[in-house]
Parts: sequence; C-alpha cells; structure tokens
Amino acid sequence: MNADELRSLQAPLKARYRERPETALVTLHAQGRIGGGITCKIETGKARVEAGLHPATGGDGLGACSADMLLEALVGCAGVTLRAVATALGIELRGATVQAEGDLDFRGTLAVSKDAPVGFHQIRLHFDLDTDATEEQLATLLRLTERYCVVYQTLNQPPKIAVDHRVAPP
Repeated sequence: MNADELRSLQAPLKARYRERPETALVTLHAQGRIGGGITCKIETGKARVEAGLHPATGGDGLGACSADMLLEALVGCAGVTLRAVATALGIELRGATVQAEGDLDFRGTLAVSKDAPVGFHQIRLHFDLDTDATEEQLATLLRLTERYCVVYQTLNQPPKIAVDHRVAPP
C-alpha cells in the first residue's frame, strides 16, 4: 500500500469523524471465561487463546501469559502504526522488527513482598529498521509512531479502569 492508497482509504473516515465526532467513539470488547486449572479462555474474535499462570508464578507454561500478551499487543500496535506512519510519510521500510521487553518482580504478584510492585516496572520498545531514511525522517517516524500507537499511549498514560461485578442467580 502506498501513501495515496492509505489516504484514500482513511479520507472518508476522517471526514465523517470531523463532521460527526460521536461516530469516532468505538467501544471495543474482550471476553474470557475461566477454564480448567488456573486458566482463562479469551475470545479474541480471531482465535481462542487460553491464558495461564507464568512459570515464575507456578504455571506450567502451556497457557499464554497475560503479561506476555500485553507486550505482544504493544509490539503489534507499534508495528502496524510504524508501517502506517511510514507509508503516510513516504518513508520506504524494506523491513522492520519490533521488540518489547518488560521487567517484572514476581514477588509482587505472589504477595511475597509488599515492597515489590505488581506489574511491569519498566518496558522497553525497540525498532530495528531496514531503510535509507534520514535521521530527521527517522526521528519523525518514531515520534509519530509513539504519538499514534493506541497501546503505547494507553500504557504511557493509563486510563481509569472501573471494576464491577454481579453474581449469577442460583
């Protein structure tokens, strides 16, 4: 896909969102159901994923680790955003690899230490790019990739999360 094709694909959406901003607000959904052992089966819309405990918390490693899936979501979003921004700017990427790694102290989630945080305390996102772009173009590409990557921005500026529950009738 080139920049003109991308613009023509997105132009009607941008016009609609400018004219009727309320149409740009879309609620995405995810759903899971607890499974056997300590697992949760997640319906992704594309495939079923079974999440389980990470081996560092007693899991057998057969289920997908939710923390790994968070990093995978960051990599996927950053990669798609990188490609879209490069396309829009006319920067040729012959190839690119996106990697994310995050540091967890599992003492936190296992309640071994109240001083250990639960969750990632640092995430690093790395791009290996095969391109002839100038340093100025690369700086713009990376700045705009960060700016428009939904998962990156969500992790960087976390939203408020509301939690509720209901009990199924007997």
